[in-house]
Amino acid sequence: MPLYDVFVIFKPLVERKVMTDILVRIGHKVYQQKGVVTNVKYFGRQFLAYDIKKRDGRHYEGHLMQMTVMAATAFNEQLQYLNNDERLLRWLLIKNRGTKWMDALQGKLPSVDVQDEDLFRAR
Repeated sequence: MPLYDVFVIFKPLVERKVMTDILVRIGHKVYQQKGVVTNVKYFGRQFLAYDIKKRDGRHYEGHLMQMTVMAATAFNEQLQYLNNDERLLRWLLIKNRGTKWMDALQGKLPSVDVQDEDLFRAR
């Protein structure tokens, strides 16, 4: 079972209890597939990079939460019900690949030696 990160952006006026209820429902979907919830993070109320237009108006900030789960590969289809939830602005499922791919690139990337004075030199 691969490791996934589920990111959810809630509308700014959604209460914390409602946010946890939605994450509990996602957790139940994981457990139904014999998966495991490994981590849950709450990043607080964040300003968004761009406004998100919904039926009730434009939103410039939202509550950001992340849930790391280990679930079956067909987990994306289990989360499609989130598209109809009016309390959410966006949700995203990302397959977590760890840091092994970054270690593999370290030897292949060209190294650049930049002196501090080069950064501030007037051109």
